[in-house]
Amino acid sequence: MNKLIAVLLTGVCSAAALAGPPQPSADPSALNAVRQLEQDMGDAMVRADIGRLDQIYADDFATIGSSGRVITKKDLLSDFQSFHDKLVSFENGPIDVRVFGNVAVANGSVSEKRLRDGKDTSGDFVWMDLLENRGGKWVVVRSAGTRVKIDSPAPAGGNAASERLTLGPGI
Repeated sequence: MNKLIAVLLTGVCSAAALAGPPQPSADPSALNAVRQLEQDMGDAMVRADIGRLDQIYADDFATIGSSGRVITKKDLLSDFQSFHDKLVSFENGPIDVRVFGNVAVANGSVSEKRLRDGKDTSGDFVWMDLLENRGGKWVVVRSAGTRVKIDSPAPAGGNAASERLTLGPGI
């Protein structure tokens, strides 16, 4: 019996290896739904719409803050509800989405005007979200982001290619 199981497992593993890595979906409805959810997230943060944010973030959502502390959905909602964190305005850059069945990865950039504990923390950020389609709705399960700083181009007569992107402390 053990030999039969070993043979079957070997066959399944070999077939999976020959099939190659999963290919992303080109389904425009899934790609657009994830992009729209990312826009809706920012809109809900500006309005401090806790009900909508509760729908957007999975109950098991988690991220790591710049301090190294794990931030859960409960923490995130509490911060917006108490106005500890206030997104005043934002503008998303292009959002790239890859969908693999019921899992999606979205990444992009955003310029934000934000207050945390009354301090201006505005800036430009890059981010990546891991989403899962649960019960026909996309929800954010994990998130990562960091501040970016674009150094000024070289002075006149210098090499404009010297402009560079610097990643800074995260969210």
